Amino acid sequence: MKYKHIIIIFVLASIITTLGALLKIMHWTGASSLLLIGMLGEAFSGVLLIIKLAASKNDFLDK
Repeated sequence: MKYKHIIIIFVLASIITTLGALLKIMHWTGASSLLLIGMLGEAFSGVLLIIKLAASKNDFLDK
């Protein structure tokens, strides 16, 4: 998986989280599930990014 895909997952999850927060403020149904899905997506993309950086051969962390 490329860095581009991980960033796309993170951006989509951030949009879902923002939408869930907006719905939560307006007391609409489905807000809690959107917040949960969005935050899990952000956490998943963070874990993928950490794994990708740790497994990369170009020593990204040493620069």
